[in-house]
Amino acid sequence: MAAGVPAAPPLPDDLEAVLRRLRLPHIRRLAPEVLATAKAQRWEPAEVLRALFAEEAAGRERSALATRRAAAAFPTGKTFDAWKPDASSIPAPTQQALRTLEWVHRRENLVVCGPSGTGKTFLLEALGQQAVESGLKVAWFTLEDLGVLLRRHRADDTVSKAIARVLRADLVVVDDIGLLPVAQDAAEGLYRLVDAAYEKRSVAVSSNLHPAAFDELMPKTLATATVDRLLHHAHVCQTSGDSVRLSQALAGQGVLALT
Repeated sequence: MAAGVPAAPPLPDDLEAVLRRLRLPHIRRLAPEVLATAKAQRWEPAEVLRALFAEEAAGRERSALATRRAAAAFPTGKTFDAWKPDASSIPAPTQQALRTLEWVHRRENLVVCGPSGTGKTFLLEALGQQAVESGLKVAWFTLEDLGVLLRRHRADDTVSKAIARVLRADLVVVDDIGLLPVAQDAAEGLYRLVDAAYEKRSVAVSSNLHPAAFDELMPKTLATATVDRLLHHAHVCQTSGDSVRLSQALAGQGVLALT
């Protein structure tokens, strides 16, 4: 509030109580200022209602976005604001098509595979952030996370229920497959997730290996069953080139210069 401008009078206690009971926190916060402005500028009653309910709607959208973003548990917070399309080896038309998120609405999968440092995780996180901003729910996992999930719920035989809760998300991302050997629990967790999501939810994975080589990481039977379901309705994007991180490090762009 500007200096010298008197504060708007608080709402009457009974009105404050009603707004609390109706769970209209954004109207409750803004109402004193709106009512004071409406009185000073002689607003029509409809203008007062319009201003108050518009703020409530906008406030709820902001809160819902923050909730979806927190639930997604993205690793770094990267978005397409920092993405450089020309630096990616994925064709520009493919990038644009992925950004429409139509594949998520069609419950199709996405596999981004290629060498380390070629933008796989960045792309998936940016797509996930865009999905969240579009009103979709996203869940982010590593293979190790899936292994932990499986072990935690195997003891009381609630694995299926745990996977079902994960699939409340519209898009489930599994990042960095292929960097390390896959433990049995993690391999089973990936299979259970892909199997349960098949034709019901979208799964996006990043991997140093093409899925055809997943049998190098996990038991062949599990790998075959997982890849069969993962690739049936999937877009496969292969990245190439040198590591962006290494290139930036060699050019001295990874740190601030010492003084």
